Amino acid sequence: MNTVASLAKAYSLASVWHARQRRKGKAREPYIVHLAEVTDLVTSATAGRDIDLTIAALLHDAIEDAKITGAQIEAEFGGDVAQLVLEVTDDKSLPYAERKRLQVETTPHKSARAKMIKLSDKTSNLRSLAKSPPPWSFERKLEYVSWSRRVVAGARGVSVELEALFDAAAAEAERSLC
Repeated sequence: MNTVASLAKAYSLASVWHARQRRKGKAREPYIVHLAEVTDLVTSATAGRDIDLTIAALLHDAIEDAKITGAQIEAEFGGDVAQLVLEVTDDKSLPYAERKRLQVETTPHKSARAKMIKLSDKTSNLRSLAKSPPPWSFERKLEYVSWSRRVVAGARGVSVELEALFDAAAAEAERSLC
């Protein structure tokens, strides 16, 4: 399968796998919007030269949110894509606070490509927080921004472009809370 066909298949499957999922914000956007934004950020930062990374960015939440297995992703897109998705997947059997703590602790030890997905994911989430805030308390929103900064601190050094976009998104999210 060529790269265009693989990417089209990934978009199609992601649309089906996340069909019932919505963002938590006021606008309740379809979740595929987030996946497309993360994919666009990664693709732009790599000038489209890493199709496996692009597909992994699109599928980065499939295991956590859609109960898709790494084996299913590997069967459809190969071991490289599956490994990248697994590398950025939280263990949902752990309590929420533990998963969040582990993201901060483990991000510095991830591959450069996984760090690019993390940077893009957090950028997208903070952009959404600023534009369409979820019905969280002020304190929870502020803590989310702070936590995102701690996660991204461990991902720095892989893409000046993605880091600048994250910094802008974090600053905008903080401004939106005022």
